Amino acid sequence: MHTQRNNNLLLAHIEQSIELDGQLTEPHWQQATLVPLRYQNEPNEKGTPPVKTDAYIYEDGNYLYVGLVAYDNDPSQIRAALRDRDTLWSDDNVALMIDTFNDERTGYEFYVNPLGAQGDMRMTDTDGWSEDPSWDAIWDSAGQITKQGYVVEMRIPFTALRFPKNKADMTWGFALWRNYPREVLYQLSNVGFDRDVKCSFCQFDKLMGFNAMEPSKNIQLTPTLTAVRHDVKEAVPGDWQNGDIDTEAGLDLRWGISQDAVINATINPDFSQVEADSLELDVNTTFSIQYAEKRPFFLDGASYFKSSLFELLYTRTIAEPEIGTKITGKTAAHSYAFMYADDENTSILLPTNQGSGFANLAEKSKSSIGRYQYDIGEQGTIGVMSTHREANDYHNSVLSVDGSYWFNQTDSVLYQVATSDTKNSAFLIDNYGLNKSQSDQAYKLEFAREKRDYKLLASYEDIGEDYRTDVGYQAKVDYKKALLGGGQTWYLDASEMVTEYSYNVDWDKTWAQDGSLLEEEYEGYIFLKGQLQSSLEFGLIHRNESYYGNFYNQNIGYIYGGFSPSKDLRITLYSEFGSKIDYSNEQLGDLFTIEPELTWDINDHWQVQLEHSYSRLNNPQGDNVFTANLTDLRVYYKFNMRSMLKLILQFEDIDRNQNAYYANVNSINRDYGSQLVYSYKINAQTLFYLGYSDKGYQDDSLKSLERDQRTFFTKLSYAWQL
Repeated sequence: MHTQRNNNLLLAHIEQSIELDGQLTEPHWQQATLVPLRYQNEPNEKGTPPVKTDAYIYEDGNYLYVGLVAYDNDPSQIRAALRDRDTLWSDDNVALMIDTFNDERTGYEFYVNPLGAQGDMRMTDTDGWSEDPSWDAIWDSAGQITKQGYVVEMRIPFTALRFPKNKADMTWGFALWRNYPREVLYQLSNVGFDRDVKCSFCQFDKLMGFNAMEPSKNIQLTPTLTAVRHDVKEAVPGDWQNGDIDTEAGLDLRWGISQDAVINATINPDFSQVEADSLELDVNTTFSIQYAEKRPFFLDGASYFKSSLFELLYTRTIAEPEIGTKITGKTAAHSYAFMYADDENTSILLPTNQGSGFANLAEKSKSSIGRYQYDIGEQGTIGVMSTHREANDYHNSVLSVDGSYWFNQTDSVLYQVATSDTKNSAFLIDNYGLNKSQSDQAYKLEFAREKRDYKLLASYEDIGEDYRTDVGYQAKVDYKKALLGGGQTWYLDASEMVTEYSYNVDWDKTWAQDGSLLEEEYEGYIFLKGQLQSSLEFGLIHRNESYYGNFYNQNIGYIYGGFSPSKDLRITLYSEFGSKIDYSNEQLGDLFTIEPELTWDINDHWQVQLEHSYSRLNNPQGDNVFTANLTDLRVYYKFNMRSMLKLILQFEDIDRNQNAYYANVNSINRDYGSQLVYSYKINAQTLFYLGYSDKGYQDDSLKSLERDQRTFFTKLSYAWQL
């Protein structure tokens, strides 16, 4: 199927380590495998790079070493600062991407900026490139800016990777990468990617060798100690009721039982989430908002639980576990994963085709999840997945089959079929009007063609009325949906004012399971990319939507764009305007939304991120229904690469016009939150936190904003690698 010619390189074996200082001064670097980055892949396809980059790579049986020399004609324009982990994406940076199983489906990415800040990701390529930045490994890096550009060193332990076991000689797919952001973003590599080939892994060069790799115990123990004091006000305004100091110890185990399989276990785990979630306006919405997972136990090996089209595992539904264990691995073409966890705070998402919300069982539950996947041919997959959650007089079970098939280098199809069986407790029946038993099916089929200059997409999905995935995320059920879409893209030279432009259009139609129309939508947008790393997208949406038996014709326009006026400043803006359903009052209103965002690197140590969202809805008579403002301010000060002070301020203000609502509502709806955290991180698992956070609110009963919750917390964990 693949006609791409891959370069094969022999990886040097050198039994010497390095001093990790961002300088390639050790003489044995000259014996390493040299890999020049000869291609520009963005903006120009297989173009000539504007700057020179050389990479050196070798292994010593325990570690993979990478050194990159990134030349620059004007080093004063290098974009870099002291960064927290996984926040370097707008900087100059270099990366190693490796496909350790050489299966052209999954792999790892390791990024370093010119000052040594790290970023790492897992990626999959079964139906287009998909990245997961939540994955964190323990590895070392250093960087240094020089008069000629900058130099980066990486030292990646083989224990951080998964690869075939008991294999004397291995071949890994690999690509070295450089992001060079100037007036436009240049992306350079040793691989010249063909935009007419949908898969990326299949175009990677091949790295051969690894025959001296030594077996390791690969055991990591991470003891954790947390102390928290939570204070509340029982009446507002009122006095603080100081809580007790809650001190807990926990232990996490990560055991690489072989090079390709890992067991994770945890006892009394610390699943605290130190940084506050980014807020989203939840006014005038009917479906629950989804938040990203950030907890280490769930992140390790998370990709092994992902199915093709449905999210059968959404780990934030497991809120307060006492114990958890899982095994994930891959042998030849066989991938497998199993997880068990209990939960002291069981929440369940109850979906319909008009909205969704969470119910809390107020009792302990147990969840088990299993998945098996088999690789077919060069790119295809087939998988089986099962989830089960149970509590007293309640259970939910899901069984699913999914996969992908590639017809050629540009055409592929994804498919998934699932069935669920639910027994609802008396609490759910009495409080939410559910039947004792609910069983139903869901399936989805998606075809995609992706060429250099155009793409086509077609999909059909059918989600039953009683289908539920209680440890997954399915916010809408009881519908059938058909979609057709496509677009064209034109590429210009990097020196042009506009370097790329495209258009996309799609049509979709949604019916309830009883055959009644729920929604029909037409959407089109134009996208431009150009100088100052700018992008601009503007589009139109026409939507005829049914809401509780009435149809509403909505015409919506939107604009989204951003640019970098200097190397230290990034500005983006989203705006939406037009007719929109007022879901609270079941009428058509006029909506205007604007969301500016600013990121400013004041210097290497200070960074400011400011986001604001303004939304206003008027009714057909021209009266204001609500005006909403949300502000999220984050200020970071990095003492050095390991030590940081972070301040987060969040404020939401929703002003509702009581005369414009049929139901009784508060006119004043204000929420406030703040967080101040000091952190010291040696790596992703060895760290120390000390912090304070509080929350407050104001409604019509209060004269001013009042704090009603505050928390003092500290956390210490240390990763012992045996």
